[in-house]
Amino acid sequence: MPDSLQRVAQDVASCRRCPRLVEWREQVAREKRAMFRDEEYWGRGVPGFGDPAARLLVVGLAPAAHGANRTGRMFTGDRSGDWLYRAMYRTGLANQPTSEHRGDGLHIQDAYVTAAVRCAPPDNKPTPAERDNCAPYLEREIALLEQARVYVALGSFAASNLARHFALRPRPRFGHGVEVPLPGGRTLLGSYHPSQRNTFTGLLTEEMFDAVFRRARELAG
Repeated sequence: MPDSLQRVAQDVASCRRCPRLVEWREQVAREKRAMFRDEEYWGRGVPGFGDPAARLLVVGLAPAAHGANRTGRMFTGDRSGDWLYRAMYRTGLANQPTSEHRGDGLHIQDAYVTAAVRCAPPDNKPTPAERDNCAPYLEREIALLEQARVYVALGSFAASNLARHFALRPRPRFGHGVEVPLPGGRTLLGSYHPSQRNTFTGLLTEEMFDAVFRRARELAG
């Protein structure tokens, strides 16, 4: 049976390869954060989300414990997602600037959003083994998103995973706005991750983030 993004999503949601991550995501889903105590948490692996004909693939680190691990959609229900989808909205990639839950009407055009690791890791730090267990899902998505021309890496962890996938030697340095040529005229484009640590300190501003997505659209043609 041929592979599909739907099959990848099903496999991600049912995955239990990493005992530590399974235990953590389910513990968070049971205990919940007080402000979300009346919500049912997703508490599983989080699939990618977006346009199957995307020319842009956006790759993050992993689901947030009370964001995508709660809502079941990448970069949804937390401040990092607020930053991401505002930037995508301003650059014409999303139909609305907010992403609160799976049924909120958000639609992405010409872009697909995913992550290197699909389960929320404690302290946002997956182990190398957990990273490697998740790598086949990203590999399958890259293979299926045949029209992708630009790979936007949100943070050094995502960039290193993409560099590993494309077997780049020597490993390119990560930096905000750094462009790395890939085979077939494609491009790896780096961006600081829209984490609170980066946005609260001013390391990443909305102007800087918008510039990355404008450039991504230019590169995608």
